[in-house]
Amino acid sequence: MIEKKLRDRKVNLQSPIMKSILKKTDNQGDGSRYFSEKIVEWYHANHRKLPWRETRDPYRIWLSEVILQQTRVAQGLPYYLRFVSHYPSVYALASAPEEEVLRHWQGLGYYTRARNLIRCAKVVVNEHGGAFPSSYEKLRLLPGVGDYTAAAIASIAFDEPVAVVDGNVFRVLSRYFGIRHDIAQSASRKVFAQLAASLVPREFPGTYNQGIMEFGALCCLPKTPQCAECTLAAACYAREHQAQALLPVRNVRKTARKRYFYYFVFMSGNRIAMRKRSDRDIWQNLYDFYVAETSRQQTLRKVLEKDEQLRPLAARLAELEVTGTYRHKLTHQEIYARFVVVRPRFKRAALPTGLTFFTKKGLERLPKPVLISRFLADRKIL
Repeated sequence: MIEKKLRDRKVNLQSPIMKSILKKTDNQGDGSRYFSEKIVEWYHANHRKLPWRETRDPYRIWLSEVILQQTRVAQGLPYYLRFVSHYPSVYALASAPEEEVLRHWQGLGYYTRARNLIRCAKVVVNEHGGAFPSSYEKLRLLPGVGDYTAAAIASIAFDEPVAVVDGNVFRVLSRYFGIRHDIAQSASRKVFAQLAASLVPREFPGTYNQGIMEFGALCCLPKTPQCAECTLAAACYAREHQAQALLPVRNVRKTARKRYFYYFVFMSGNRIAMRKRSDRDIWQNLYDFYVAETSRQQTLRKVLEKDEQLRPLAARLAELEVTGTYRHKLTHQEIYARFVVVRPRFKRAALPTGLTFFTKKGLERLPKPVLISRFLADRKIL
């Protein structure tokens, strides 16, 4: 059965990896059914009770999948509940102001997801009459919806037998079948995608897809796999060869880029000047303070002298209050920030461009990076 499925998808059955897979599944009879049924059986007995698993509403499934990208369930669940409460339908989300949505998203990071969330909701409402497309191919055309999200919605909401492939799936398949292809390489990902597609049962694709992801999240863990309790242990390559720590193979490691921010917090009474980030950089459309960025740590005097808009402050250096360094880690960046509180009397016209003063109530409504919220909380401003 699995050989026919792979041949139908024009997979090279003579490649060493596919020969290995076919040999394993031949030893189990109908290997694809054995694997998928074991996964579903385990899922029914062990899965976590989560609200997006109690529905087949494509809107809520889509919402959960977008929120949970690069986010642990424990962190994402409160955000999901908040979004469902504020935006119970795709119509409500499509009509919401961007700043409001970004504020509700604040703290999840990867803010492009939130902006795509709004764009996608508008497309579903304006071009699809408020109904999500029911096929993988059409879902894939929506803004911000990639292969994984489209497969999740199509299989769970519409019973289309398409496979989800995420980090959990890579790990389970590589360990069980002994696949040593580097998952950082696009050619290797194609091998995994082809194998994953061959394993999806037509009768219950959504349950199976949720099952294999949950299995990777709870049992086939990255560092401490629960092999003694694993329903697939008897036929698992990694367990047999003690290769759990070696699989999946991923050789690419990106070095985090270090950035040094000097934030200038202009305060007038109980009001603070902030600006909206509009350039194509981190935190686009969120609010922060005027910032001077340097390639390495520098003295405050040098920072002031190099920035034309800040140069007038150099004469009043002793009056400026400077915090210690805040370290903020992103996926591929590390931010080292210091905040410079500016309270001396200054003319509004002399402020750096792009700043607007906000009261405490106004600050609360603004979407802000977590780094900025940390500073405001430390100062007991918010």
